[in-house]
Amino acid sequence: MRLFGLLFLCFLQFSCSSQSSEKINGISFVASREEVAQSHVQEVLNIHANHAAIMPFGFIRNAEEPEIIFDTDRQWHGETRKGAKQYIEMLHKSGVKVMLKPQIWIWRGLFTGSFELESEKDWQVFEESYERFILNYAELAAEAEVDIFCIGTELEKFVTIRSDFWSKLIPKIKKVYKGKLTYAANWDEYKRTPFWQELDFIGIDAYFPLCEHETPTVAQCREGWQRHKPDIKALSEEMERPVLFTEFGYRSTHQTAWKPWLVDRHENPVNMEGQANATTAIFEEFWPEEWFAGGYVWKWFINHKESGGSNDNRFTPQNKPAQNVIKSFYEEYQQK
Repeated sequence: MRLFGLLFLCFLQFSCSSQSSEKINGISFVASREEVAQSHVQEVLNIHANHAAIMPFGFIRNAEEPEIIFDTDRQWHGETRKGAKQYIEMLHKSGVKVMLKPQIWIWRGLFTGSFELESEKDWQVFEESYERFILNYAELAAEAEVDIFCIGTELEKFVTIRSDFWSKLIPKIKKVYKGKLTYAANWDEYKRTPFWQELDFIGIDAYFPLCEHETPTVAQCREGWQRHKPDIKALSEEMERPVLFTEFGYRSTHQTAWKPWLVDRHENPVNMEGQANATTAIFEEFWPEEWFAGGYVWKWFINHKESGGSNDNRFTPQNKPAQNVIKSFYEEYQQK
């Protein structure tokens, strides 16, 4: 009987260890005009992804009109609460977990991290609308029982200048949604984010500059990571929180690992090898680490067969060699 008890304890220890080592193997599911069908979800399953980020949107016209417009009949299906709920339900039916990640888009593509207002009145208008926006989706996160809720994406000026607002907002979110929380800090912002200990994950949009090579090798990208990885690990240890790459990915173009955040539409040459190598490097550097929770590839369109391909120089890995890299690593790190 004593031997049986020891064996049972060993089994429990192994089981808990196995559960804690499961990585978030995620994709960023781009909002579409269309409803999501099972055929769309199947393509997510085919690469062994176990998580998807669902991203409804709110819009701001400009700094003179700072109120966030969201959940309107003029938006695409996937950008609304109704559409996000439909996406979540379809993913959940197939066993794919979800991070709900509502985001803001500012007309003409102004970077959200630099968004700043001049008057207190304008800040109050913006904050009141942001609270309505984020609590609306916190309610959906609770209703749909998603695994993670992201409270904001790349909002550095808003977070640092108006820190009191966030210290009051986070408890309000927690009253509505009882699951795990994160915030998606830009790669050059995460060290200054003041509220990591109030959340469950240190969320980073991981567009770190690695190397300038036209076609970077895996080794060159891994060497580039050594300038950033120690600081990421140190913050994880200091805050006692795992790191989650709320976005990661590379364009299939020359110098993809130099300034990975670039989204310009210039006629940059297609370079599949560079994208595949940089993607391999990020997996080899981070997925084996115990303090690292996983991440969400940027980005994945629901109409898989029409997305990406050999002539595409954009971020999506779909129908490119990088897709096979992701599939291989996700299969390796999926829950047994």
